Amino acid sequence: ALLLRGIKTASFKCGPEYIDPMFHRQVLGTVSGNLDLFFTSREMTRYLLETQAKDCDLAVIEGVMGYYDGLAGMTAEASSYDLACATDTPVILIVNSRGMSTSLAAYLKGFLTYREYSRIRGVILNQMPRMLYLRLKPFLEKETQIPVVGYVPDIREFTIDNRHLGLVLPEEIPELQDKLKKLAMVLEETLDIDQILHIAESAPGLPENLDIDRILHIAGSAPGLPASLKGDFPAGHMPRPLRIGVARDEAFCFIYPENIRLLEQMGAQVRYFSPLRDQTLPGNLDGLLLYGGYPELHAKALSENHSMRTSICQEVQAGLPVMAECGGFLYLQEELEDMQGISRSMLGVLPGKGFRTPRLSRFGYIYLSESMETQKIGRKALGRFTAHEVHYFDSTECGDAYIAKKPLSERSWSCIHDDGQIFAGFPHFYYYGNPQLPEMFLERCAHYRKYTKD
Repeated sequence: ALLLRGIKTASFKCGPEYIDPMFHRQVLGTVSGNLDLFFTSREMTRYLLETQAKDCDLAVIEGVMGYYDGLAGMTAEASSYDLACATDTPVILIVNSRGMSTSLAAYLKGFLTYREYSRIRGVILNQMPRMLYLRLKPFLEKETQIPVVGYVPDIREFTIDNRHLGLVLPEEIPELQDKLKKLAMVLEETLDIDQILHIAESAPGLPENLDIDRILHIAGSAPGLPASLKGDFPAGHMPRPLRIGVARDEAFCFIYPENIRLLEQMGAQVRYFSPLRDQTLPGNLDGLLLYGGYPELHAKALSENHSMRTSICQEVQAGLPVMAECGGFLYLQEELEDMQGISRSMLGVLPGKGFRTPRLSRFGYIYLSESMETQKIGRKALGRFTAHEVHYFDSTECGDAYIAKKPLSERSWSCIHDDGQIFAGFPHFYYYGNPQLPEMFLERCAHYRKYTKD
């Protein structure tokens, strides 16, 4: 609705999420990213919001879970409320009103008073009939002293289907653009968008002089190479950028654009390829990134692309550094069950078989630290760093190089394979919160390049 008004809009998702921002980028064509206070400091979070939205008229941040729901389900840390505080953003609370009328006043008062300054400046009533809304709006505004800025009727024809890891992908929904335009026309009638814009205008400006090098704490993070590597090359730089192959297609689509941006800032040149459709890797690579996605939905096609499998295996056997997350990790293993339970051959550069489980396995935020065995090897330590897991599939060989621990919990488990060349496991990473991780990967890529090619 905002875009149809000619308002250049940026969108952000609170928390670790791939599919919603994918919809925003691919369907609406907006700038879209993630803001997550578990991964990044408050200063870094403001930097990401300011830099990504600076050329837009308005930024919309979509919350996650309940407004105050944060780490471990027992705190407000890293919640939508916490993000609103960190970015000084006015909030419009969306309330599922199905089956409620005057009880909404008690419900809203609870949200407004749970914290001394809730930042809630308006409310939208979801799944609300028009006639009931017309009667409730003045009542609720009198009781709560905040504006009710509209309602959303129960519109079944605009439902978007789910699958095991969330919404189906944008390209799988026929006539999605038309459906969204029709929904926008409904919202023009049922929401007071002018009042919503007025609330948005009350947000203060963000500082524009944040020092990204200081925030990241990376010495020499200007384009070129991490400082720890500069002595390996004449004049402190390489003859050409590090070429990093990144798998990107329907099977491998869980990619944070911010991760790619930071890799490029640190001196990498990204070359995308499709393990589903391409026959070989891009030429002259110095490293390989396999992110997550839905390899289980495409296991047969991945298995039958023998040329690509051979190409990757040959490069890995020659020493090519690899970093893989979740679905990319499953692709590296020997076998992967498809959605029908049929085992398909994968790359086989790591031991193990991926198999489906009846529920989400080890879901949510985690802290990672080196296991005792990894510490004994004496490999460069990354310290404790953050990640998240979201997968219905598990593996017979999850790795034991790191220990994952849930925040504010005693639950922990072993994960990740790391032999100095392949770093792979179920955890997903957000590089702006863990700059030491891409730096480590690029160090491996640079050493591989220096001692095998240059």
